[in-house]
Amino acid sequence: MKTWLYLTAEGLNQPSHDWTCCLWQDNQEPQTMSLAQAAPTLTGSHIELILPMESCSWWLSERWPSRRRPSAQALAYTIEDHLAQELDTLHIAAGTADGQQRYPMLAIDRQRLESILALLTGAGIEPSNIYVDADLLPGDQACGAWWFGRWIVGGTLEARLALDDEARQTLNETLPTQMNWLDEPSQLPGVLSANAARAINLRQGQFSLAQRRWPVRSVLAALVATVLIAWAFTLTRSHFLEQESARLYAHSVQRFKSMYPEQTRIVDLAAQLKAQLAKDGVSRTTQLARLRGLAEQVIGGSSVEVQRIEYRIGEGWKIQLTANTFTELEQLRVRSNQSQLPIKLGNTSKDQNRVRAVLTLEEDT
Repeated sequence: MKTWLYLTAEGLNQPSHDWTCCLWQDNQEPQTMSLAQAAPTLTGSHIELILPMESCSWWLSERWPSRRRPSAQALAYTIEDHLAQELDTLHIAAGTADGQQRYPMLAIDRQRLESILALLTGAGIEPSNIYVDADLLPGDQACGAWWFGRWIVGGTLEARLALDDEARQTLNETLPTQMNWLDEPSQLPGVLSANAARAINLRQGQFSLAQRRWPVRSVLAALVATVLIAWAFTLTRSHFLEQESARLYAHSVQRFKSMYPEQTRIVDLAAQLKAQLAKDGVSRTTQLARLRGLAEQVIGGSSVEVQRIEYRIGEGWKIQLTANTFTELEQLRVRSNQSQLPIKLGNTSKDQNRVRAVLTLEEDT
């Protein structure tokens, strides 16, 4: 349920806590009191504020050539020549375009709006939205209403005005004959509340609620959130790196033991691996020399094709071969025996038109 606060036109010239206002909630009877009397009820809560039409001027732009919504500043330039004040001193708020692509606008003196908001803030009141009474009249027909000692007119009229009895009589001839006059003030609060969705909200630009809160609350909240996120990220990253380091070390130890099963006790993995690599350097050179001898003495003089070569610690070199016939493999076996190298030829099989075998050059014993 929304709470509505209406500030009457009487207090515009000298805004104070004695300002006469009208307070109501949706579907409840309105109450008239001073702002000081209303403040305890409204302190700490967000309210819908309604200003009198006397605080603003209302304008309707010419037909806008583009379907894209223009900025408030661009619209303001279209009415600059009609304004009695410098554009920089005014706050311009735009509404929704009508069927002819024209935009309604409310113009209010910046200092006046700032002083009203400062007064409300000092009383602990924070307006969520700010409307103007004449702009809250029903938009389906030309409409007028008696409200706090004067007439407000609007609706489908291309104007938003506040009139005394004399001004109304003067303008009667220019007003539509089908003008709908709402002369029961007790019903008007409900009428005004019901039309807020289509009315112009002055909470735009520098006066939007987000803009007003940003320097204090949002900045602090953003800083706290940033610190918490950075701290959480650091902890998560540190925990992940510790787990990853432990996993990699365990994998390294397992791999080291599989390569060097004689190393049963791991004290300093890096130092032990470095020592083994130094030894393997000599061993690797020797094993490569043996492989070269095998290629020169046995394989090089045959017609077989080498498919794959791999070295396994403790087993030696394993060479996968293919030949055209078993006769070629038999010739390879004879050459192996003649080389006097510790060679075995096994795993012989026939695959389509080729014969496969595995030649093993065993480790020196």
